[in-house]
Amino acid sequence: MRYAVLLKGINVGGKNIVRMDDLKQLLHDLGLGKVKTYIQSGNAVFETALDEAVLHETIRTGFIDRFGFESDVLIRSEDEMRLLIDRLPFTANEITAAQAADPQVEHLYIYFLDHTPEQMQIDAICTECAGKDILRTGKRELYLLCRQSIRKSKLAARIAKVFGSATARNWKTVNQLYDMMKDKGDEHV
Repeated sequence: MRYAVLLKGINVGGKNIVRMDDLKQLLHDLGLGKVKTYIQSGNAVFETALDEAVLHETIRTGFIDRFGFESDVLIRSEDEMRLLIDRLPFTANEITAAQAADPQVEHLYIYFLDHTPEQMQIDAICTECAGKDILRTGKRELYLLCRQSIRKSKLAARIAKVFGSATARNWKTVNQLYDMMKDKGDEHV
């Protein structure tokens, strides 16, 4: 089965530096096949017969042993990535309005969670951070559509506090990872 792993908090602000060649080598050493990495923020795709629970623990402990610090490990299968893309809960008009507000920044983000979000948590976040940003839920994801930079989003800041182990990726990265999962060709970085 093909999976994507998304590691939280590496290579951000000059902290927790991990070269993607080193991450790729770790995943190979853990017995994962056809490993490919994408950009410097801890994204990789690979093949394995391991189930998600075993895979999660294998990567988590292998990462700590190799790099000397812990990073939250979020895993999605190829089918899960396809579904979260197919189920994008924003209309074309909502996306266009966000892009028109500031054409210079990314607007659409996915927060990958290790569990299904509770509606009570989502309602509380949205009530506390009323504004033009839009938050919608998926199975184990949150979809965020920002009107300005994510760095200025009160909603994004609140999501990070409530869902501490979540890691965000922009829409381009999510789609690129899925495309890499579909590509059964040779390994590349």
